[in-house]
Amino acid sequence: MIDRERLSEIAAEAGRIAYAMWPGAGHAVDTWEKSPGNPVCAADMAVDRFLKRELGALLPAAGWLSEETADEPKRLGKGLIWLVDPIDGTRDFIRGRTGWAVSIALISEHRPLIGLLDAPARGERWLGVAGQGSWRNGEKLAVSPRKQFVGSRVPADSLAKEDRMLAMVDKPNSIALRVAMVAAGEADIVATLRWGWEWDIAAAALIAREAGAAVTDAFGNPLDYNKHDPRAFGLLATAPGIHAEAVAHLADRAAVVSRDK
Repeated sequence: MIDRERLSEIAAEAGRIAYAMWPGAGHAVDTWEKSPGNPVCAADMAVDRFLKRELGALLPAAGWLSEETADEPKRLGKGLIWLVDPIDGTRDFIRGRTGWAVSIALISEHRPLIGLLDAPARGERWLGVAGQGSWRNGEKLAVSPRKQFVGSRVPADSLAKEDRMLAMVDKPNSIALRVAMVAAGEADIVATLRWGWEWDIAAAALIAREAGAAVTDAFGNPLDYNKHDPRAFGLLATAPGIHAEAVAHLADRAAVVSRDK
């Protein structure tokens, strides 16, 4: 049995490490590009090193998959793995905005058991536990009861012409925090139509699911984790009453975009 109190302490300390390097708190930021248009910063690396050490000590048998660590195929033979994004929403972090979080998930046999998001710039700590529920700052979460797709709230800066029947709400850069908004009933739908990484979504997907959301890939299929290719095409997290209509709404675009890996 994992020591959940120690796990929460580790997540909180990771958040403190990141916050101590966040320009929004007055600190200089050290940043570069891993590849064109793909920023990373010293805080990503510092949090990654801390989490790999501390989570490894907490559960030595677990494998490891993180955005900022070279992938090791031996993780595929592990029944348990830590799936980590040291700072999800790096662009907001670098710009001194609050829309970023440390994301940690424990995966067992391709399914998330525990998911945590620590968002110190927002004063938020999120937790999801498989079969038990999800919470923000200790308050139990529940998704929106919405059943009408038109007018559904989506975290977005702008909407494609095909999506203008939806209503925009504030959008943090972190995809994990956007999905968590669905868990908290502050948004009705979050959808991506691109190939995305498991570490971006695992913790938040569990938090949303445990709050009652429907969470799938863009085609409405279940999400699996710790795959050989740790990607999925799209993410769709919605209030359960609009999920089927959301899948249908996205189907044509998803079919076209998914062909391009």
